[in-house]
Amino acid sequence: MNDWLVIAARFALYGDLALLFGLPLFGFYGLQGGERRNRGLLPLRLLVASLGIAGIAVSAIGFVAMAAAMAGTGLFQVESGTLTMLLAQTSVGTAFLVRMAALVVCLLASLLLPRHSVAALGTIPVAAGAGLSSLAWSGHGAATEAGAGMVHLGADILHLLAAGAWVGALFALLFMAARASPKDDAVPVRALHRALDGFAGVGTVIVGLIVVTGLVNGLFLVGIDNVTIAASGLWGQLMLAKIGLFLGMLAMAATNRFRLTPGLERAIERKDHAQALSILRRSLALETTMAVIILGLVAWLGTLEPVSAG
Repeated sequence: MNDWLVIAARFALYGDLALLFGLPLFGFYGLQGGERRNRGLLPLRLLVASLGIAGIAVSAIGFVAMAAAMAGTGLFQVESGTLTMLLAQTSVGTAFLVRMAALVVCLLASLLLPRHSVAALGTIPVAAGAGLSSLAWSGHGAATEAGAGMVHLGADILHLLAAGAWVGALFALLFMAARASPKDDAVPVRALHRALDGFAGVGTVIVGLIVVTGLVNGLFLVGIDNVTIAASGLWGQLMLAKIGLFLGMLAMAATNRFRLTPGLERAIERKDHAQALSILRRSLALETTMAVIILGLVAWLGTLEPVSAG
C-alpha cells in the first residue's frame, strides 16, 4: 500500500512542479505585455498559487509516505524520530527542504502577479526549477558515485527541466485553445496562433535536451551492452512504453508545428477558424494526455531498479 502511495505522490509532485516551472516560463516567452495579465487567456496568478499550495501538501504527504515505506509502517505510524533523521541526515531530506522553500517562494511571488508580471515570471520559474531539480536528488542519478555522478545528476536535472518546460507549454496552449472563440476573429485566437508559432523554436531546443539527456541517463542506468537484458524486466518494459509515448508526442508536435499552426493562420485570415481550432484542440489534448501518462510512468520507474547484467 505504501509503495503505491509513494508512486501516486511522486506522480502528483512531478505534475505539479512541471506545471509550476513550465507555465510561468511559457508566460515569460510565449505571451506579450498585457496578455500576461489577461486572465481570459491564461490565469497565471490563480494557477501558480494553486500549484504552490498543492505542491506543499503533496510534498509533505509524499515525504511521510516515503518514510513509512522505508520504516515498514503505516502512514500514520511513522515516528517523528524517523522523519527527523531523514531530514537531517539524508540527501532526500535536504531535497525535501529545498523543495518546500522553493514552493513557498513561488507562492509568495504569485502575489506579484499581475502588477509586476515580468519580475514574477522571472522569479517563479527559477524557484520552481530548483524544486523540480530536487526530485533528481532522490532518483537514480543521485546514486552514481564520483565524477560520473555529477554528470548523471546534471543530466537528470536537465531532463526534468526540459520535460517541465514542455508540459507547462502544452497545458498553457491547451488552456488557451479551449478558451479561444470558434466564431469570432478575437484576440485570444490570434494570441494562441502567435504563442504556437513562437513555441516552435523553443520546442526544438526542449526536444533536443530531452533526447540528449535521456540517452545519457540510459547509458548510466543500463549501458549499451545490457539493453536487451533490461528490456526483459518491468523497468525496461515501462521505459519502452515511455519512449513510445515520447515518439508519439514528437509526431503530434510536428503535426501541430508544420500543419495545424499554419492551417490556423490561414483560417484566421479567412475569418473562418472554427474547424481549424477544433482540430488543434484535439491534437493538443492528445499530446497532453500522452505527457500525463509519461509522468505516471516516470513516477513508477523511479521506484524500480533497472535490470542489468551486473
